[in-house]
Amino acid sequence: MTEALSSIDTAAPLVDPDERRGGTGTARFVATKLAEAAGSLILVVVLGFLLFRMIPGDPVLTMTRNRPTTPALLDELRAKMGVDKPILTQFGDYIGGLFRGDMGTSYILQRPVADLIAERTWPTVLLVGTATLLAIALGLWLGVRAAWRRGSFFDRAHTGIALTLWSVPQFWLGLLLLVASNGLFPSRGMHSPDAAPDFLSQSLDVAHHLVLPCFTLLVVFYAQYMLVMRSSLLGEMNAEYLTTARAKGLKEDLVRRRHAVPNALLPTVTLVFLQFGMVVSGSVSVEAVFSWPGLGQLTFDALHGPDLPLLQGVFVVLAGAVVVMNLLAELLYRVLDPRVRAA
Repeated sequence: MTEALSSIDTAAPLVDPDERRGGTGTARFVATKLAEAAGSLILVVVLGFLLFRMIPGDPVLTMTRNRPTTPALLDELRAKMGVDKPILTQFGDYIGGLFRGDMGTSYILQRPVADLIAERTWPTVLLVGTATLLAIALGLWLGVRAAWRRGSFFDRAHTGIALTLWSVPQFWLGLLLLVASNGLFPSRGMHSPDAAPDFLSQSLDVAHHLVLPCFTLLVVFYAQYMLVMRSSLLGEMNAEYLTTARAKGLKEDLVRRRHAVPNALLPTVTLVFLQFGMVVSGSVSVEAVFSWPGLGQLTFDALHGPDLPLLQGVFVVLAGAVVVMNLLAELLYRVLDPRVRAA
């Protein structure tokens, strides 16, 4: 017996496999995900360039519509805009500009694309970011309670409402809210021209304009989180660790809050991060309906050109944000879920 105890005491302590390898497992995982994200960004740049070259229409003819022009003037404009060059030459110029931080100049607005995107990012982050944060809080709260009361009137009612709202087109819902508000809230823009210049008045004015478009996005966004959280929690309801927790005498509220919900939240992490990636993109339809001066409205206006440099720049920024947030979600998932680290 003494020899057995001695052998146990002198045995090597159990450590995480990554620690035995000096963290090479984690480093390899991170390097792999970074390489995948870099490959996705390269694909985004290539597809963004080729995709918008396939849009029908001549930007030069659009710019000169209803204006007296000559064939020589049209050729000069095409040469100035670079659309008369071979496609490979245009692609090389585009890639070289990206490495220099130059996304080109808007055909229609005649301003650097990077400046236009920078100006429109904050309104979109304010609108879609506010709606997303509210949707996460409301959706997860309702999803937990609907799953925990599975089959009840509360569960059936809120699940039905969420399914309906998830399927409603955002632009149609926005138009309905415009009619229903009957002028109670502003229907266009982000600022009122007669608002006082002080900070408090400007903030209240922006908040007043924010109500309708934010609510339009909120009722669609929250439905996603509610349904995903409900489904995830239902998958944990009959788990053995919950039975063990109840056998220890824990109340149902503690079983739900301390054990069920933390595990059910894991599948929701990816959705939350992807939605945050979409925060930058905003919603083209909602911003167009409410004339909200964000990236969605900017994209809508650029499509009328077609304003190729502006479309390419917005596409790269929006898709890049999704790729980056998806990368963060995968890295965080490895930290939160031990099963991923063990795989």
